[in-house]
Amino acid sequence: MNIIIKNIPNTITSLNLLSGVAGIVCAFSDRLDVSFILMLAAAVFDFFDGFAARALGAYSPMGKELDSLADSVSFGLLPAFMLHRLMIFLTGAATIWCYIPLVVALFSVLRLAKFNTDERQTENFIGLATPASAMICGSLTYYLLHQTDSILIPLAQGHVFIPVVCIILSALMVSEIPMFSMKFKKGISKDSPLYRQRVSFAGTVVVATILVLTLGLNWSMIVLLSFVAYIVMNLLSRPLFGK
Repeated sequence: MNIIIKNIPNTITSLNLLSGVAGIVCAFSDRLDVSFILMLAAAVFDFFDGFAARALGAYSPMGKELDSLADSVSFGLLPAFMLHRLMIFLTGAATIWCYIPLVVALFSVLRLAKFNTDERQTENFIGLATPASAMICGSLTYYLLHQTDSILIPLAQGHVFIPVVCIILSALMVSEIPMFSMKFKKGISKDSPLYRQRVSFAGTVVVATILVLTLGLNWSMIVLLSFVAYIVMNLLSRPLFGK
């Protein structure tokens, strides 16, 4: 029984990895919309493997390594391939510019390696977390495919917009900018900056949802606006570390 309990988090993490692999297959089958759904599924598994590990007391060195490997696929390779295929679809040709989004995969892996060796990131993050970067890439892809009347379409059909987004996200992932974590743990005071930021972010998601529904935009814009707002909030906030 102990062996089964110990491996529950690893099983959930494996589902994260499986979702990412399936998403990549869908991306190269030009089913980018399905790829995003699988990315969201991977994010759910990524949340619950940590939750299960904490609840069951089933932390292990293997689980930590497996989690990073799964994240490198689901939130590194998958979003990079999605944007690569999206550029080919929107521009109509596989030019050299279409390969720039692959830097997202490179910097996602660098970000994960940095996270695993940086003792400052036990409670919060330094640099943009790979799942947050992936959600921006995935939701942008889904939105451009389904909101064909969007003002972003002409921009995305060029060779600048998507590569610039990828370079910005890549730079943020390996930056030294403090970013608050959404991992809920006991003992966080309601007067702490971290608690206030989380409440503010939750409020931002609500506002984004209302705005998107009111304007009749595709639901993926809720995800896109929420994570862009998350970055902006962190850029404007005072550092959380060392306090």
